[in-house]
Amino acid sequence: MNIHDIVREPDEHVRFAAYLDELRQAGDAGEADPVIRVLGDPDRTMARSAVLRHLDRRAAALLLGSAYEGCARDIAPLLIGHLLLTARLREWSLLRAITLKLAWHPADLLVSSNRLQLKAAESSAEAAEILAEGGRTRRIRNSAKAACLRP
Repeated sequence: MNIHDIVREPDEHVRFAAYLDELRQAGDAGEADPVIRVLGDPDRTMARSAVLRHLDRRAAALLLGSAYEGCARDIAPLLIGHLLLTARLREWSLLRAITLKLAWHPADLLVSSNRLQLKAAESSAEAAEILAEGGRTRRIRNSAKAACLRP
């Protein structure tokens, strides 16, 4: 008996890795089918985690380019019923608006996650000013204040 027989990856770990690979390989036009397939996995937590990681990777890569809007529009209907995934897509879109100086509402930033508030404070002087006063945590407020002091 070898170590590989004793220590095996649980099935969900194997599927998670396979899903990430499949989602990574999916092109823009072919993204819907793998996302639907992954979200149909019986282990809903693992499936959402795989799609969340894919969403973060894609959004970060496309954030400042013109392809972001189409990608977000195409994937949004696939995420209906998955509150965490829908919220994450909304936050990526807010970060895009803040970074590109498009229209956005400070109230949306103030109710967003700690993760987004930290990213926004680094991305925009306007967001940093808002978060220096109203950020969700002391860490966010301090980070935003520090960002306001940078040239």
